[in-house]
Amino acid sequence: MKIDLKAKSSSEILKWFENNPIKEGDTLEIELSNTDIDRIGYKAFVDLAQLFFMRMLTPYVKDDTVVLKFYRLHQESSFHKSGQSSEKYGTMSEFFKIDKTAQFGFLYYYRQALRFADIKEKKRILNLGINKADEFFVIKEMLQEDEFKAKKFVGIDHSSSAIAYAKESFAHPNTEFICHDINKLDELELGRFDLIISIGTLQSSSIEFKPVFMKLYQEYLEKGGSIILGFPNCRWIESEMIYGAKAPNYSFNEMSLVLKDIHFCKKYLQQKKYRVIVTGKDYLFLTAKKIGI
Repeated sequence: MKIDLKAKSSSEILKWFENNPIKEGDTLEIELSNTDIDRIGYKAFVDLAQLFFMRMLTPYVKDDTVVLKFYRLHQESSFHKSGQSSEKYGTMSEFFKIDKTAQFGFLYYYRQALRFADIKEKKRILNLGINKADEFFVIKEMLQEDEFKAKKFVGIDHSSSAIAYAKESFAHPNTEFICHDINKLDELELGRFDLIISIGTLQSSSIEFKPVFMKLYQEYLEKGGSIILGFPNCRWIESEMIYGAKAPNYSFNEMSLVLKDIHFCKKYLQQKKYRVIVTGKDYLFLTAKKIGI
């Protein structure tokens, strides 16, 4: 399907998309002029694609016309739609196809959070919901070899196949991967850590968010340790990161629950004399480190 939207305002283009839904799996081409692109910018059309669950494909130029291409994603092709078993996140799942660290909007803010948490100074690092260990790979890339070897890494996940994959793909003498329920950490002899990371895990429906978070601080964080929590403000559809958290009873982006959890954690940690920052976009990173350490 191809349509001509030359010389249309942003409001007119948005109205067209609202009134002309595209079928899942179909490709749409819209014709614009170079002047339109200069006026609106490609970034605006990337955002437009996300709003309507589309992937923006490679545009092409024909004479004085710029043709933008959009592919309509299959919304059912998402790990969010799968069951609640531990293998919802396993090696055969839709979730396992996702590589968050390949997305600049994730990678930039995760690296920023690690720097704020003083990653080079940390010795024992715990990651809850480690899956295939991609977040440990980022840390390794940020460190010199001797700095990496001086640290102890522990990753925990409920998916046995993901843990098996992590053990093979991130096989280092200073790493340990454990298949276990995060709600039952007291069954393990973990000790304390000076950095705890959990990205997109504590908000899972199977986890009691507030009790688990407070227990992490009280029983597993070293005095003066740091915390990085990642709150998803996106959905993954056909491995595409679509901006905007969605509550179950809304068809559109609604961030109240995400902001409520962030506010709770920030207030709790500030009361413990922590400096807390919140950064990011598609993932909101709450990073906290002790004041005066």
